[in-house]
Amino acid sequence: MDDVEELRERLAALKDRHRDLDETIDHMASGQAVLDMFALQRMKKERLSVKEMIIRIESMIVDDIIA
Repeated sequence: MDDVEELRERLAALKDRHRDLDETIDHMASGQAVLDMFALQRMKKERLSVKEMIIRIESMIVDDIIA
């Protein structure tokens, strides 16, 4: 498997994780779950980190395709 395929697989996994975090954060913030502010803050930080990795990998894929 080449580098682009590996990046695409990693990208798909990160997008799944980001979606899961979004759903969990929305559920916690909606008041349907017991609100644990520390857990919520930790998840928001992880979501941001995952989003940054997604952007970085997408950029790498585009750069690889252009080159």
